[in-house]
Amino acid sequence: MRLSPRQTRLLKQTFLDYQQTSAFLERPLILNRAEGLYYWDADGRRYFDAIGGIFVASLGHRHPRVVDAVKRQLDLMTFAPPLHGVADITLEFVDKVASVAPGNLDFVKPYSGGSESVESAFKFVRQYYKQTGRPEKYKFVSRYHGYHGSTFGAMSASGTGPRKTKFEPQMAGFLKVLPPTVLRDRFASWDECNRFAAGMFEDVIVHEDPRTVAGVIVEPVGNTGGIITPTDEYFRILRDICDRHDVMLIFDEVITGYGKTGSMFAAQTYQVVPDIICGGKGLSSGVLPLGAMIARQDMADAFFGPAESDVQFAHGNTFAGNPLACAAGIAVIDEIVERELCEKAHRLGGYLRQKLEGLKQYGVVREVRGKGILLGVELVKDTRANEPFPELGRALKQTALDNGLILRIDPSWFAVAPALIAEETDLDELVGLIDKSLKQALDRVRNDN
Repeated sequence: MRLSPRQTRLLKQTFLDYQQTSAFLERPLILNRAEGLYYWDADGRRYFDAIGGIFVASLGHRHPRVVDAVKRQLDLMTFAPPLHGVADITLEFVDKVASVAPGNLDFVKPYSGGSESVESAFKFVRQYYKQTGRPEKYKFVSRYHGYHGSTFGAMSASGTGPRKTKFEPQMAGFLKVLPPTVLRDRFASWDECNRFAAGMFEDVIVHEDPRTVAGVIVEPVGNTGGIITPTDEYFRILRDICDRHDVMLIFDEVITGYGKTGSMFAAQTYQVVPDIICGGKGLSSGVLPLGAMIARQDMADAFFGPAESDVQFAHGNTFAGNPLACAAGIAVIDEIVERELCEKAHRLGGYLRQKLEGLKQYGVVREVRGKGILLGVELVKDTRANEPFPELGRALKQTALDNGLILRIDPSWFAVAPALIAEETDLDELVGLIDKSLKQALDRVRNDN
């Protein structure tokens, strides 16, 4: 793509996420239209969107039901004053999210995205313990390779070193354990590895003193570590550990929520109910910024009392519960429920996984993993030593774009999470593009060597 002098100048007047502008200028991508499963760039070239933008467009781009819901709300009200009142549609959104949440999670606080939802969960839990007679509980335990957001609390809980070292020192009170993928080669089986990895949370809690630990936060399927997919037992162990030590279990479902794993939430896929779910991304299908923290109602009761008690949640965001965003969220949930898209994600996920398993013929795929249509493929130099192959991932990023394909590549693995509107023929097209791009990337790497 050839940029105009004005576009080049404007790119230097802003920042691009997690990438150097000079590198982007060598292979720029300026998009100006999207529909369904596809983007079009400013030159009119089409791209298959294999990850819903970035795990956001759960119903594809510009879904008519969602767009129409926002248009209707535009004629009524676009903003409600949060210090004085609440929009009626925001209350409808609260009811809608609570109706599909697992177990007894029916207290809902809307936000503008995942980072806000996670940040509020930390503050919610800390204030809850202060107001219920356990003010010394303030620490949170998370995983290395986890990513929980860009705000300082969420970043401190994250275990992605390169994304946060530039901003250190981090906030105190955030502790880490290893994810099972880091430990897997030390154990005879994946089940055994997961039991050990889950037990590490208890080791940390005990040695830190359970009286000081407030919460455990994990992504049910970890994105930045390469679609880390623990066993069902792993989460049952975490639930038991948290119960025994009076620690809140928080699921970061910013990526996994709203249908991708074959259930509305991954908590339902794993059949483990946490104390809090943090969500975002696919909740509005990318139409407007939207997230939500979902908690147990009995926890929220600790924030209800006479005005003079001063126990209300000491937290707020200007655009939290925005009427337009809530209209989009209601439409997304209604579409997922009425069209039975969770069941479809489970069914198509099996089909997509089978197709991706076919890439093992090239001898550079260690594993295909994930839940539902949220899947990852790990790249290795060979399947005997299983040594990471970042050179291949970097080449794949280029060949995929050359072939009109947008993937999440990082670089020893890649992820796909096509919109829930996809059909088998769309998945055939997707895997065909991946296959073509992977072969070309292999040729480039081998020729360079």
